[in-house]
Amino acid sequence: MIVPDLPSTAAGVATHYDELDLAYRRIWGEHVHHGYWRTGRESPAEAADALAETVEARLALEPGQSLCDIGCGYGATAAHIVARHDVRVTGVTLSAAQHRIASARPSPRFTCLRQDWLHNDFADASFDRAYAIESSEHMVDKARFFSEAARVLRPGGRLVVCAWLEGETARPWEKRHLLEPICREGQLPGMGSRADYQALAVQAGFALSDYEDASARVRRTWTICLRRLAGGLLTDPALRRLAFSRATTNRSFMLSLPRLIVALRTGAMRYGIFVWDKR
Repeated sequence: MIVPDLPSTAAGVATHYDELDLAYRRIWGEHVHHGYWRTGRESPAEAADALAETVEARLALEPGQSLCDIGCGYGATAAHIVARHDVRVTGVTLSAAQHRIASARPSPRFTCLRQDWLHNDFADASFDRAYAIESSEHMVDKARFFSEAARVLRPGGRLVVCAWLEGETARPWEKRHLLEPICREGQLPGMGSRADYQALAVQAGFALSDYEDASARVRRTWTICLRRLAGGLLTDPALRRLAFSRATTNRSFMLSLPRLIVALRTGAMRYGIFVWDKR
């Protein structure tokens, strides 16, 4: 487990997304997650939808089911799912900015709540399915992340997690100069490995049914984001002010995208898609 020297908190994660809301929406778009390139010919928007559809397929949805989107962002993935399936989705986010946009979505089968997943108020066995797309990394207590998922899922429920992972073969210099700064700048309290996640999931009562190392399919995301950021800094005064103002406490994340590109290309960081079933 990679743990940065400066600890992160739930409040810090909320501030990160609220403060960088403009950058996330203009550079990443409504999906605050990687794209997934199956053929390499997809547009960035198509690739972002493809990751949502990859998660959707692994959830093995049935009509009438109730889902929880753990760290729902702007609600784009949840909206994508409810538009294609007769299910209900309840999303949670720490960010006031994300909550405002997600709550404004017109679908009656999607609800967004602003609360901390680690201290949620859902009843036991509330959901048939749950998924977390690049949000588990922000959890201060990853063991509790899994135990809460097991608690709110009904027997036979399924959890799908897309996560940034520490590469199993990451070298000391990569941990020190790539992974630890990525955690610090991205408000990640810790970055676990595939083995870390698997051990925590088993401890919580899950059995792994599928895993994909999707690193090669998603890593183009950061090159696109870096290109968009560079263009925005030249043409967008608001983005430029956000990136270079000393008042922006999280600006280091915007300016460190090359680190993410290198980490994924060297294998120091991996991108995993897990499918767990509640035993």
